[in-house]
Amino acid sequence: MHLGEVAALTPDKPAVIMAGSGKVITFRELDEESNRLARLLRAEGLRPGDHVAFMLENHPSFLAIAWAAQRSGLYYTAISSRLRPDELAYIIDNCGARVFISSARVAEVAAAVGEVTPGVKLRLMVGGTSPGFDSYEKRIAAHPPTPVEDECEGVDMLYSSGTTGRPKGVKPTLSKAPVGTPNKLYELVSFLFQPDGDSVYLSPAPLYHAAPLRYCLTFHRFGATVVVMERFDPEEALRAIERYGVTHSQWVPTMFIRMLKLPEETRAAHDLSSLRYAVHAAAPCPAEVKEQMIAWWGPVLHEYYAGTEGNCFVYADSKAWLEHRGTVGRPLLGQIHVCDDEGAELPPGRTGVLYFGEGPEFEYHDDPVKTASSRDPLGRGWTTLGDVGYVDEEGFLYLTDRLSYMIISGGVNIYPQEVENLLAVHPKVADVAVIGVPDPEMGEAVKAVIQPMEPGEAGPDLERELLDHCREHLAHYKCPRSIDFRAELPRHPTGKLYKRLLKDEYWA
Repeated sequence: MHLGEVAALTPDKPAVIMAGSGKVITFRELDEESNRLARLLRAEGLRPGDHVAFMLENHPSFLAIAWAAQRSGLYYTAISSRLRPDELAYIIDNCGARVFISSARVAEVAAAVGEVTPGVKLRLMVGGTSPGFDSYEKRIAAHPPTPVEDECEGVDMLYSSGTTGRPKGVKPTLSKAPVGTPNKLYELVSFLFQPDGDSVYLSPAPLYHAAPLRYCLTFHRFGATVVVMERFDPEEALRAIERYGVTHSQWVPTMFIRMLKLPEETRAAHDLSSLRYAVHAAAPCPAEVKEQMIAWWGPVLHEYYAGTEGNCFVYADSKAWLEHRGTVGRPLLGQIHVCDDEGAELPPGRTGVLYFGEGPEFEYHDDPVKTASSRDPLGRGWTTLGDVGYVDEEGFLYLTDRLSYMIISGGVNIYPQEVENLLAVHPKVADVAVIGVPDPEMGEAVKAVIQPMEPGEAGPDLERELLDHCREHLAHYKCPRSIDFRAELPRHPTGKLYKRLLKDEYWA
Protein backbone atom coordinates (compact mmCIF):
# COMPACT_ATOMS: atom_id res chain seq x y z
CA MET A 1 0.00 0.00 0.00
CA HIS A 2 0.92 3.65 -0.17
CA LEU A 3 1.56 5.59 3.04
CA GLY A 4 -1.66 7.58 2.58
CA GLU A 5 -3.70 4.38 2.29
CA VAL A 6 -2.15 2.93 5.43
CA ALA A 7 -2.85 6.17 7.31
CA ALA A 8 -6.49 6.09 6.19
CA LEU A 9 -6.94 2.49 7.39
CA THR A 10 -4.96 2.66 10.67
CA PRO A 11 -4.47 6.35 11.50
CA ASP A 12 -3.66 5.86 15.19
CA LYS A 13 -1.37 2.88 14.80
CA PRO A 14 2.35 3.54 15.54
CA ALA A 15 4.27 3.99 12.32
CA VAL A 16 7.57 4.86 14.03
CA ILE A 17 8.68 4.21 17.61
CA MET A 18 11.98 5.68 18.77
CA ALA A 19 13.44 2.91 20.92
CA GLY A 20 15.46 5.17 23.21
CA SER A 21 12.99 7.94 23.99
CA GLY A 22 9.82 5.89 23.44
CA LYS A 23 8.41 8.65 21.20
CA VAL A 24 5.62 7.37 18.93
CA ILE A 25 4.68 8.76 15.52
CA THR A 26 1.36 7.43 14.25
CA PHE A 27 0.61 6.73 10.62
CA ARG A 28 -1.63 9.80 10.54
CA GLU A 29 1.17 11.99 11.88
CA LEU A 30 3.73 10.50 9.49
CA ASP A 31 1.40 10.96 6.54
CA GLU A 32 0.54 14.54 7.44
CA GLU A 33 4.12 15.65 8.12
CA SER A 34 5.33 14.16 4.86
CA ASN A 35 2.44 15.82 2.98
CA ARG A 36 3.22 19.22 4.49
CA LEU A 37 6.86 18.95 3.47
CA ALA A 38 5.91 17.71 0.00
CA ARG A 39 3.71 20.79 -0.45
CA LEU A 40 6.52 23.07 0.72
CA LEU A 41 8.89 21.48 -1.79
CA ARG A 42 6.36 22.05 -4.56
CA ALA A 43 5.89 25.67 -3.43
CA GLU A 44 9.66 26.11 -3.71
CA GLY A 45 9.52 24.98 -7.32
CA LEU A 46 10.66 21.36 -7.03
CA ARG A 47 9.08 19.05 -9.56
CA PRO A 48 9.44 15.31 -10.24
CA GLY A 49 13.05 14.58 -11.11
CA ASP A 50 14.49 17.38 -8.96
CA HIS A 51 16.72 16.68 -6.00
CA VAL A 52 16.64 17.09 -2.21
CA ALA A 53 19.36 16.09 0.28
CA PHE A 54 19.17 15.67 4.04
CA MET A 55 21.63 14.98 6.84
CA LEU A 56 20.45 14.26 10.35
CA GLU A 57 20.79 11.66 13.05
CA ASN A 58 18.17 8.95 13.63
CA HIS A 59 15.57 11.64 14.33
CA PRO A 60 11.78 11.22 14.66
CA SER A 61 11.35 13.33 11.47
CA PHE A 62 13.86 11.37 9.40
CA LEU A 63 11.38 8.99 7.76
CA ALA A 64 8.80 11.76 7.23
CA ILE A 65 11.41 13.67 5.21
CA ALA A 66 12.20 10.58 3.17
CA TRP A 67 8.50 9.90 2.57
CA ALA A 68 7.92 13.50 1.45
CA ALA A 69 10.55 13.14 -1.25
CA GLN A 70 9.43 9.62 -2.17
CA ARG A 71 5.80 10.64 -2.72
CA SER A 72 6.81 13.80 -4.62
CA GLY A 73 8.65 12.00 -7.41
CA LEU A 74 12.01 13.42 -6.32
CA TYR A 75 15.52 12.09 -6.17
CA TYR A 76 16.61 12.18 -2.54
CA THR A 77 20.00 11.71 -0.94
CA ALA A 78 20.31 10.77 2.73
CA ILE A 79 23.78 11.75 3.94
CA SER A 80 25.85 10.39 6.82
CA SER A 81 25.66 12.60 9.89
CA ARG A 82 29.30 11.78 10.63
CA LEU A 83 30.84 13.49 7.61
CA ARG A 84 33.25 16.40 7.72
CA PRO A 85 32.23 19.67 6.03
CA ASP A 86 34.27 19.05 2.87
CA GLU A 87 32.73 15.58 2.45
CA LEU A 88 29.23 16.94 3.04
CA ALA A 89 29.73 19.80 0.58
CA TYR A 90 30.99 17.38 -2.07
CA ILE A 91 27.86 15.22 -1.88
CA ILE A 92 25.39 18.14 -1.77
CA ASP A 93 27.06 19.73 -4.79
CA ASN A 94 27.57 16.47 -6.68
CA CYS A 95 23.96 15.31 -6.37
CA GLY A 96 22.58 18.69 -7.45
CA ALA A 97 20.37 19.19 -4.40
CA ARG A 98 18.12 22.27 -4.52
CA VAL A 99 16.93 21.76 -0.93
CA PHE A 100 19.04 20.68 2.04
CA ILE A 101 17.55 19.62 5.39
CA SER A 102 19.57 19.09 8.57
CA SER A 103 19.12 19.09 12.33
CA ALA A 104 20.26 21.13 15.31
CA ARG A 105 22.45 18.26 16.51
CA VAL A 106 24.70 18.51 13.44
CA ALA A 107 24.20 22.26 12.91
CA GLU A 108 27.90 23.11 13.11
CA VAL A 109 28.83 20.89 10.16
CA ALA A 110 25.65 21.70 8.21
CA ALA A 111 26.14 25.45 8.53
CA ALA A 112 29.78 25.24 7.44
CA VAL A 113 28.92 24.28 3.85
CA GLY A 114 26.57 27.15 2.98
CA GLU A 115 28.98 29.23 0.91
CA VAL A 116 30.33 26.26 -1.06
CA THR A 117 26.93 24.80 -2.04
CA PRO A 118 25.37 27.62 -4.08
CA GLY A 119 22.97 25.28 -5.87
CA VAL A 120 20.91 24.90 -2.68
CA LYS A 121 18.02 27.38 -2.68
CA LEU A 122 16.31 26.34 0.57
CA ARG A 123 17.91 25.15 3.81
CA LEU A 124 15.76 23.77 6.63
CA MET A 125 16.78 22.79 10.15
CA VAL A 126 14.88 20.37 12.39
CA GLY A 127 14.77 21.06 16.12
CA GLY A 128 16.32 24.54 16.00
CA THR A 129 17.77 27.12 13.66
CA SER A 130 21.20 28.17 12.47
CA PRO A 131 22.45 31.00 10.23
CA GLY A 132 21.24 30.37 6.69
CA PHE A 133 18.58 27.85 7.77
CA ASP A 134 14.82 28.25 8.17
CA SER A 135 12.93 26.37 10.87
CA TYR A 136 11.71 23.08 9.41
CA GLU A 137 8.74 22.97 11.78
CA LYS A 138 7.60 26.54 11.06
CA ARG A 139 7.93 26.25 7.30
CA ILE A 140 5.99 23.00 6.94
CA ALA A 141 3.29 24.17 9.37
CA ALA A 142 2.24 26.77 6.79
CA HIS A 143 1.14 24.05 4.35
CA PRO A 144 -1.88 21.72 4.45
CA PRO A 145 -1.48 18.04 5.41
CA THR A 146 -2.97 16.79 2.15
CA PRO A 147 -1.15 15.18 -0.78
CA VAL A 148 0.20 17.22 -3.68
CA GLU A 149 -1.91 16.89 -6.82
CA ASP A 150 0.83 15.27 -8.91
CA GLU A 151 1.99 12.58 -6.47
CA CYS A 152 4.28 9.97 -8.00
CA GLU A 153 7.03 7.63 -6.85
CA GLY A 154 10.50 9.10 -6.31
CA VAL A 155 13.71 7.20 -5.69
CA ASP A 156 16.75 7.47 -3.46
CA MET A 157 20.12 8.40 -4.92
CA LEU A 158 22.53 7.25 -2.25
CA TYR A 159 26.29 7.43 -2.03
CA SER A 160 28.64 4.56 -1.34
CA SER A 161 30.41 4.69 2.00
CA GLY A 162 33.61 6.15 0.65
CA THR A 163 35.75 3.35 2.11
CA THR A 164 38.14 3.39 -0.86
CA GLY A 165 37.91 6.98 -2.13
CA ARG A 166 35.38 9.71 -2.87
CA PRO A 167 31.80 8.48 -2.38
CA LYS A 168 29.99 7.42 -5.54
CA GLY A 169 26.44 8.59 -6.13
CA VAL A 170 24.35 5.70 -7.44
CA LYS A 171 21.68 7.15 -9.72
CA PRO A 172 18.87 4.76 -10.65
CA THR A 173 16.18 5.44 -13.20
CA LEU A 174 13.32 7.57 -11.88
CA SER A 175 10.05 5.84 -12.77
CA LYS A 176 7.59 8.60 -11.75
CA ALA A 177 5.12 5.71 -11.38
CA PRO A 178 1.80 6.23 -9.57
CA VAL A 179 2.18 6.23 -5.80
CA GLY A 180 1.96 2.73 -4.37
CA THR A 181 3.46 1.01 -7.41
CA PRO A 182 5.45 -1.99 -6.09
CA ASN A 183 9.19 -1.96 -6.75
CA LYS A 184 11.69 -4.84 -6.81
CA LEU A 185 12.53 -4.52 -3.12
CA TYR A 186 8.87 -4.63 -2.12
CA GLU A 187 8.42 -7.81 -4.14
CA LEU A 188 11.56 -9.43 -2.65
CA VAL A 189 10.62 -8.50 0.93
CA SER A 190 7.08 -9.75 0.39
CA PHE A 191 8.29 -13.07 -1.01
CA LEU A 192 11.15 -13.74 1.44
CA PHE A 193 10.03 -12.22 4.73
CA GLN A 194 6.22 -12.08 4.45
CA PRO A 195 5.52 -8.93 6.49
CA ASP A 196 2.00 -7.66 7.14
CA GLY A 197 0.18 -5.11 9.24
CA ASP A 198 1.01 -7.00 12.43
CA SER A 199 4.77 -6.98 11.79
CA VAL A 200 7.19 -4.94 13.89
CA TYR A 201 10.49 -4.09 12.20
CA LEU A 202 13.56 -3.13 14.25
CA SER A 203 16.13 -0.85 12.61
CA PRO A 204 19.26 -0.64 14.81
CA ALA A 205 21.49 1.09 12.22
CA PRO A 206 21.78 4.67 10.93
CA LEU A 207 18.81 5.45 8.69
CA TYR A 208 20.91 7.19 6.05
CA HIS A 209 22.38 3.86 4.97
CA ALA A 210 20.73 2.16 1.99
CA ALA A 211 19.29 -0.95 3.64
CA PRO A 212 17.80 0.67 6.77
CA LEU A 213 16.25 3.52 4.78
CA ARG A 214 14.79 1.33 2.07
CA TYR A 215 13.54 -1.39 4.41
CA CYS A 216 11.87 1.07 6.79
CA LEU A 217 9.90 2.64 3.93
CA THR A 218 9.09 -0.79 2.52
CA PHE A 219 7.76 -2.11 5.84
CA HIS A 220 5.57 0.99 6.12
CA ARG A 221 3.98 -0.01 2.80
CA PHE A 222 2.81 -3.22 4.50
CA GLY A 223 1.33 -1.23 7.38
CA ALA A 224 4.04 -2.46 9.76
CA THR A 225 5.44 -0.55 12.73
CA VAL A 226 9.10 0.48 12.51
CA VAL A 227 11.14 0.68 15.72
CA VAL A 228 14.20 2.90 15.29
CA MET A 229 17.18 2.80 17.63
CA GLU A 230 18.76 6.23 18.02
CA ARG A 231 22.10 4.44 18.26
CA PHE A 232 23.05 0.78 18.45
CA ASP A 233 23.74 -0.74 21.84
CA PRO A 234 23.87 -4.55 22.09
CA GLU A 235 21.82 -4.94 25.27
CA GLU A 236 19.34 -2.22 24.29
CA ALA A 237 18.76 -4.05 21.00
CA LEU A 238 17.79 -7.21 22.86
CA ARG A 239 15.58 -5.17 25.17
CA ALA A 240 13.82 -3.58 22.19
CA ILE A 241 13.05 -6.96 20.63
CA GLU A 242 11.39 -8.09 23.85
CA ARG A 243 9.63 -4.81 24.67
CA TYR A 244 8.07 -4.21 21.27
CA GLY A 245 7.54 -7.80 20.15
CA VAL A 246 9.83 -7.34 17.16
CA THR A 247 9.13 -9.81 14.35
CA HIS A 248 11.62 -8.59 11.72
CA SER A 249 15.02 -6.95 12.07
CA GLN A 250 18.13 -6.12 10.09
CA TRP A 251 21.73 -6.24 11.28
CA VAL A 252 25.39 -6.12 10.30
CA PRO A 253 27.92 -8.71 11.53
CA THR A 254 29.67 -6.33 13.93
CA MET A 255 26.37 -6.05 15.82
CA PHE A 256 26.23 -9.84 16.15
CA ILE A 257 29.80 -9.89 17.47
CA ARG A 258 29.02 -7.26 20.08
CA MET A 259 25.87 -9.08 21.22
CA LEU A 260 27.71 -12.40 21.44
CA LYS A 261 30.33 -10.79 23.69
CA LEU A 262 27.69 -9.79 26.24
CA PRO A 263 27.74 -11.81 29.48
CA GLU A 264 25.74 -15.03 29.20
CA GLU A 265 23.30 -13.94 31.91
CA THR A 266 22.59 -10.72 29.98
CA ARG A 267 21.91 -12.60 26.76
CA ALA A 268 19.62 -15.05 28.53
CA ALA A 269 17.63 -12.34 30.30
CA HIS A 270 15.59 -11.26 27.26
CA ASP A 271 12.67 -13.03 25.56
CA LEU A 272 13.39 -13.04 21.82
CA SER A 273 10.64 -15.50 20.85
CA SER A 274 8.74 -12.94 18.75
CA LEU A 275 11.61 -12.65 16.27
CA ARG A 276 10.89 -14.53 13.03
CA TYR A 277 13.36 -12.90 10.62
CA ALA A 278 16.81 -11.53 11.49
CA VAL A 279 18.21 -10.27 8.22
CA HIS A 280 21.89 -9.40 7.86
CA ALA A 281 24.05 -7.94 5.11
CA ALA A 282 26.54 -5.11 4.39
CA ALA A 283 29.69 -7.10 5.28
CA PRO A 284 30.80 -10.74 5.32
CA CYS A 285 29.83 -12.53 8.53
CA PRO A 286 32.49 -14.79 10.09
CA ALA A 287 31.23 -18.37 9.96
CA GLU A 288 31.84 -18.94 13.68
CA VAL A 289 29.76 -15.85 14.51
CA LYS A 290 26.87 -16.99 12.34
CA GLU A 291 26.90 -20.47 13.83
CA GLN A 292 26.70 -19.00 17.32
CA MET A 293 23.86 -16.68 16.32
CA ILE A 294 21.81 -19.51 14.82
CA ALA A 295 22.42 -21.60 17.94
CA TRP A 296 21.21 -18.67 20.08
CA TRP A 297 18.33 -17.23 18.03
CA GLY A 298 17.36 -20.31 16.07
CA PRO A 299 17.06 -20.64 12.28
CA VAL A 300 15.70 -17.11 11.86
CA LEU A 301 18.85 -15.66 10.28
CA HIS A 302 18.54 -14.61 6.66
CA GLU A 303 21.54 -13.28 4.77
CA TYR A 304 21.74 -11.37 1.54
CA TYR A 305 24.49 -9.88 -0.57
CA ALA A 306 23.65 -6.78 -2.57
CA GLY A 307 24.80 -3.22 -3.05
CA THR A 308 23.45 0.30 -3.19
CA GLU A 309 23.76 -0.11 -6.96
CA GLY A 310 20.92 -2.67 -6.98
CA ASN A 311 22.47 -4.84 -9.70
CA CYS A 312 22.09 -8.10 -7.75
CA PHE A 313 20.42 -9.77 -4.78
CA VAL A 314 21.95 -13.00 -3.48
CA TYR A 315 20.16 -14.74 -0.62
CA ALA A 316 20.46 -17.62 1.86
CA ASP A 317 18.24 -18.65 4.76
CA SER A 318 19.63 -20.48 7.81
CA LYS A 319 18.97 -23.93 6.36
CA ALA A 320 20.84 -23.21 3.14
CA TRP A 321 23.73 -21.63 5.05
CA LEU A 322 24.10 -24.58 7.42
CA GLU A 323 24.23 -26.87 4.38
CA HIS A 324 26.74 -24.59 2.62
CA ARG A 325 28.76 -23.10 5.48
CA GLY A 326 30.11 -19.66 4.62
CA THR A 327 27.90 -18.97 1.62
CA VAL A 328 25.98 -15.74 1.08
CA GLY A 329 23.47 -17.67 -1.02
CA ARG A 330 22.26 -17.99 -4.58
CA PRO A 331 21.09 -15.09 -6.75
CA LEU A 332 17.44 -14.10 -6.85
CA LEU A 333 18.28 -11.04 -8.96
CA GLY A 334 21.23 -10.97 -11.32
CA GLN A 335 23.23 -13.85 -12.82
CA ILE A 336 26.70 -14.48 -11.33
CA HIS A 337 29.81 -14.56 -13.50
CA VAL A 338 33.23 -15.12 -11.89
CA CYS A 339 36.02 -13.72 -14.07
CA ASP A 340 39.80 -13.53 -14.07
CA ASP A 341 41.77 -10.31 -14.54
CA GLU A 342 41.32 -10.45 -18.32
CA GLY A 343 37.55 -10.99 -18.09
CA ALA A 344 37.53 -14.70 -18.95
CA GLU A 345 34.83 -16.61 -17.06
CA LEU A 346 36.10 -19.08 -14.45
CA PRO A 347 34.63 -22.49 -13.53
CA PRO A 348 33.08 -23.34 -10.12
CA GLY A 349 35.54 -23.31 -7.25
CA ARG A 350 37.87 -20.74 -8.85
CA THR A 351 38.18 -17.32 -7.22
CA GLY A 352 37.78 -14.19 -9.31
CA VAL A 353 36.05 -10.84 -9.68
CA LEU A 354 32.26 -11.08 -9.39
CA TYR A 355 30.15 -9.71 -12.24
CA PHE A 356 26.36 -9.79 -12.53
CA GLY A 357 24.24 -9.99 -15.64
CA GLU A 358 20.50 -9.66 -16.15
CA GLY A 359 20.27 -7.08 -13.37
CA PRO A 360 19.00 -3.48 -13.33
CA GLU A 361 21.09 -0.76 -14.94
CA PHE A 362 22.82 1.87 -12.80
CA GLU A 363 25.32 4.67 -13.21
CA TYR A 364 27.54 6.69 -10.93
CA HIS A 365 26.28 10.23 -11.07
CA ASP A 366 28.53 12.64 -12.96
CA ASP A 367 31.33 10.08 -13.06
CA PRO A 368 31.62 8.22 -16.37
CA VAL A 369 35.04 6.86 -15.38
CA LYS A 370 33.65 5.15 -12.26
CA THR A 371 30.66 3.94 -14.25
CA ALA A 372 32.94 2.45 -16.90
CA SER A 373 35.09 0.74 -14.24
CA SER A 374 31.99 -1.12 -12.99
CA ARG A 375 31.33 -2.64 -16.43
CA ASP A 376 32.52 -5.92 -17.88
CA PRO A 377 35.71 -5.17 -19.88
CA LEU A 378 34.60 -7.50 -22.68
CA GLY A 379 31.32 -5.68 -23.24
CA ARG A 380 28.89 -8.42 -22.25
CA GLY A 381 26.68 -6.04 -20.28
CA TRP A 382 27.71 -7.32 -16.84
CA THR A 383 28.43 -5.07 -13.85
CA THR A 384 30.55 -5.47 -10.71
CA LEU A 385 30.61 -4.08 -7.18
CA GLY A 386 34.34 -4.79 -6.98
CA ASP A 387 34.05 -7.92 -4.84
CA VAL A 388 35.97 -11.18 -5.18
CA GLY A 389 34.62 -14.69 -4.61
CA TYR A 390 33.69 -18.02 -6.13
CA VAL A 391 30.64 -20.25 -6.67
CA ASP A 392 30.32 -23.94 -5.91
CA GLU A 393 28.86 -26.61 -8.17
CA GLU A 394 25.34 -25.85 -6.90
CA GLY A 395 25.62 -22.15 -7.67
CA PHE A 396 26.11 -20.90 -4.10
CA LEU A 397 28.27 -17.80 -3.83
CA TYR A 398 31.16 -17.40 -1.36
CA LEU A 399 32.74 -13.97 -0.87
CA THR A 400 36.49 -13.69 -0.48
CA ASP A 401 37.00 -9.93 -0.08
CA ARG A 402 36.93 -6.58 -1.80
CA LEU A 403 39.27 -6.47 -4.78
CA SER A 404 40.61 -3.13 -3.53
CA TYR A 405 41.57 -4.67 -0.17
CA MET A 406 43.65 -7.49 -1.65
CA ILE A 407 47.25 -7.62 -0.40
CA ILE A 408 50.00 -8.70 -2.80
CA SER A 409 52.97 -9.93 -0.79
CA GLY A 410 55.87 -11.49 -2.66
CA GLY A 411 53.62 -11.91 -5.68
CA VAL A 412 51.02 -13.87 -3.69
CA ASN A 413 47.42 -12.62 -3.37
CA ILE A 414 46.19 -12.45 0.25
CA TYR A 415 42.61 -11.56 1.14
CA PRO A 416 42.49 -9.89 4.58
CA GLN A 417 38.87 -10.86 5.30
CA GLU A 418 39.97 -14.37 6.26
CA VAL A 419 42.38 -13.01 8.88
CA GLU A 420 39.82 -10.48 10.14
CA ASN A 421 37.20 -13.21 10.56
CA LEU A 422 39.59 -15.22 12.70
CA LEU A 423 40.67 -12.33 14.92
CA ALA A 424 37.19 -10.77 15.26
CA VAL A 425 35.91 -13.63 17.39
CA HIS A 426 38.96 -13.77 19.67
CA PRO A 427 37.79 -12.91 23.21
CA LYS A 428 40.46 -10.23 23.63
CA VAL A 429 39.65 -8.41 20.36
CA ALA A 430 36.94 -5.75 20.17
CA ASP A 431 37.57 -4.76 16.54
CA VAL A 432 40.13 -5.50 13.84
CA ALA A 433 41.28 -4.34 10.43
CA VAL A 434 43.87 -6.14 8.32
CA ILE A 435 45.69 -4.18 5.61
CA GLY A 436 48.77 -4.32 3.45
CA VAL A 437 51.60 -1.98 4.43
CA PRO A 438 54.81 -1.14 2.54
CA ASP A 439 57.57 -3.74 2.75
CA PRO A 440 60.93 -3.24 0.95
CA GLU A 441 61.39 -6.96 0.29
CA MET A 442 57.86 -8.31 -0.28
CA GLY A 443 56.18 -5.21 -1.68
CA GLU A 444 53.45 -5.43 0.96
CA ALA A 445 53.32 -7.01 4.39
CA VAL A 446 50.21 -8.07 6.28
CA LYS A 447 49.44 -5.76 9.21
CA ALA A 448 46.65 -6.14 11.78
CA VAL A 449 45.31 -3.04 13.50
CA ILE A 450 43.36 -4.05 16.60
CA GLN A 451 41.12 -2.44 19.18
CA PRO A 452 41.50 -4.63 22.28
CA MET A 453 38.60 -5.46 24.58
CA GLU A 454 40.67 -4.19 27.51
CA PRO A 455 42.78 -1.16 26.50
CA GLY A 456 45.29 -1.87 29.27
CA GLU A 457 46.22 -5.21 27.66
CA ALA A 458 47.57 -3.58 24.48
CA GLY A 459 51.25 -4.39 24.15
CA PRO A 460 53.85 -7.02 23.20
CA ASP A 461 52.29 -9.87 25.20
CA LEU A 462 48.88 -9.51 23.53
CA GLU A 463 50.56 -9.08 20.14
CA ARG A 464 52.42 -12.39 20.58
CA GLU A 465 49.26 -14.15 21.73
CA LEU A 466 47.27 -12.98 18.72
CA LEU A 467 50.05 -13.72 16.23
CA ASP A 468 50.37 -17.25 17.64
CA HIS A 469 46.60 -17.62 17.34
CA CYS A 470 46.76 -16.69 13.66
CA ARG A 471 49.65 -19.07 12.95
CA GLU A 472 47.77 -21.88 14.64
CA HIS A 473 44.78 -21.51 12.32
CA LEU A 474 46.10 -20.03 9.06
CA ALA A 475 48.88 -20.62 6.57
CA HIS A 476 51.82 -18.56 7.75
CA TYR A 477 52.01 -16.39 4.60
CA LYS A 478 48.50 -15.11 5.37
CA CYS A 479 49.29 -14.17 8.97
CA PRO A 480 50.07 -10.63 10.10
CA ARG A 481 53.75 -9.84 10.43
CA SER A 482 52.94 -7.32 13.14
CA ILE A 483 50.03 -5.82 15.10
CA ASP A 484 49.34 -2.23 16.06
CA PHE A 485 46.79 -1.33 18.75
CA ARG A 486 44.28 1.52 18.60
CA ALA A 487 41.67 2.86 21.01
CA GLU A 488 39.13 2.78 18.15
CA LEU A 489 39.10 1.90 14.46
CA PRO A 490 37.64 4.17 11.77
CA ARG A 491 34.49 2.15 11.26
CA HIS A 492 31.34 3.39 9.52
CA PRO A 493 28.22 3.06 11.73
CA THR A 494 26.84 0.54 9.23
CA GLY A 495 29.72 -1.79 10.04
CA LYS A 496 32.11 -1.02 7.20
CA LEU A 497 35.72 -0.19 7.93
CA TYR A 498 37.27 2.95 6.47
CA LYS A 499 40.32 0.99 5.43
CA ARG A 500 41.29 3.78 3.08
CA LEU A 501 42.09 5.99 6.07
CA LEU A 502 44.30 3.33 7.65
CA LYS A 503 46.07 2.51 4.40
CA ASP A 504 46.68 6.18 3.62
CA GLU A 505 48.27 6.61 7.03
CA TYR A 506 50.70 3.71 6.59
CA TRP A 507 51.52 4.42 2.95
CA ALA A 508 52.07 8.17 3.44
